[in-house]
Amino acid sequence: MSGLPRALLGVAAIAALAGCASDGPKADPAYGVEIVNDPSITDFLERADAFYDRLSRRRVNTIATFSDRVLREYFQTEEQYSDYYSDLAQALTIAHFEKNRPLGAEVQEFSFDAPGRARVKYRFVGDNGLPLRFWRTSLEREDRWERADGKWWIVPGRP
Repeated sequence: MSGLPRALLGVAAIAALAGCASDGPKADPAYGVEIVNDPSITDFLERADAFYDRLSRRRVNTIATFSDRVLREYFQTEEQYSDYYSDLAQALTIAHFEKNRPLGAEVQEFSFDAPGRARVKYRFVGDNGLPLRFWRTSLEREDRWERADGKWWIVPGRP
C-alpha cells in the first residue's frame, strides 16, 4: 500500500492532538492536505486502509478469498458483498492480472461528498498474466462508502 493513507492517518492524529491547542496546526494548501479532527473521518481512513490492504497479495477468484469473513464485514449484506466481489474479480480478469491477484493497492484519493458519505479512488497493480507481457498491469477503481449505525460500509454499484 502506498504511504498516502498512513500519511493521512498521521495528519488526522496530529489534528486530534492539536485540538487541545488553541491555534493548532495549519493545513498547507500546496499539498492539498486538510487537517481534520472528526473521529468518524479517522475511523473511515483506518477502515478503508485495512480493507484495501487485505485485498492485496491474494487471489481474488478463489473460494478461500471469497469466504473471508473479514472482507465480508465491510458490507451490510451478503448480496452487496457478492456483487462487489464478483465485479472486482471480473475487472481483474479483464485487466489481465496474473492469477487474478493484485500485488498492491495504492489509494489515490479520499473524498467526502457529505457527512457520512465518502469515495475512495484506488489503483491495484500486479503482474500481467498475458503471454510474453513482462510488465505490470493495473486497475483503477472508485468505491463509495457510507456511514450507518456508527460504522463505515462499502456500497457497491455505480460511484
